[in-house]
Amino acid sequence: MFEIIPERDQFAIAKLTSSFATAIDHHELMKDMLCITVKKESIAEILLFLRDDKELQYNFLTTLCGMHYPEKDQLGVVYHLHSFVNNHRIRLKTATLISDPTIPSATSVWPTANWMERETYDFFGIQFVGHPNLTRILNVDDMVDFPLRKEFPLEDQTRDDKDDSQFGR
Repeated sequence: MFEIIPERDQFAIAKLTSSFATAIDHHELMKDMLCITVKKESIAEILLFLRDDKELQYNFLTTLCGMHYPEKDQLGVVYHLHSFVNNHRIRLKTATLISDPTIPSATSVWPTANWMERETYDFFGIQFVGHPNLTRILNVDDMVDFPLRKEFPLEDQTRDDKDDSQFGR
């Protein structure tokens, strides 16, 4: 299916690819929002560029959250940015191997990323390199697991007191 990309999104893609051609994996329109997937090594530099570019001015970090792709053995981070000046939103995604869960911190670009990165670390185990205080904020300090990873079954498989036929299974 042919996808029509709005002019404002085309402009953002052109600006990014002219400055970071090798760092951008791909882009797509998802639910009417431009989504750009970038290499993790360049994420902080790209975020800074998007914030400071005089024409783009993505000056507000709306969301930073983690993802787990168990089929790929990867963890990822999603950033939603908003330009108040242009009334435009953009989504950036980056990923890292679960065996090396490190991604550069965005706290030097947006200080508000501090708590969002701590929450992402707390639930997914992503280490944000350069973060000023990467500690747990919602789970207990001595917890060794990361509860939002899809590594554990949702139900206790050893239970024998359940009758699954009552639940359509």
